[in-house]
Amino acid sequence: MKRERIREKASAPPSPDFLRAKAEEGWRLVALEWEREVDEQGSGADLLKEEIPYGLRVSADCRHLEEDPEEKQALTLMLELIVEDKPLSVVADGLNRQGLRTRNGEDWTQTSVFYMLPRLIEAAPMIFSSREWIERRSQVEARMAELLE
Repeated sequence: MKRERIREKASAPPSPDFLRAKAEEGWRLVALEWEREVDEQGSGADLLKEEIPYGLRVSADCRHLEEDPEEKQALTLMLELIVEDKPLSVVADGLNRQGLRTRNGEDWTQTSVFYMLPRLIEAAPMIFSSREWIERRSQVEARMAELLE
């Protein structure tokens, strides 16, 4: 069945009589749209908020982002365990055993690790090219070689 929609300009909130008349004509209310004027420096600017990516924090000069060492450590451990093909539950357990917590201070769960996957994809090239990762991987490879002998 085809639907018909209309948009009416309003100068005041609709009265109960107006709404009743529309309903009697077969119309169904599907949305209300509100607008107001705001100061350019006021609350309108508050709409441009974005969460800081995990592993980063606002620098002391408040002009750029810098690495958060503890969060970077969590990202690195997540990547290491995922590269080793560990289940997300094991990744979460490894983070918790290291005393690493989510940004909200909570224990990691496999769900919270799952939600970090897009951030890991973004951060992986930086982490994989770091000196810390190269040293860490060579230690892991040495341990694996010992186990295989």
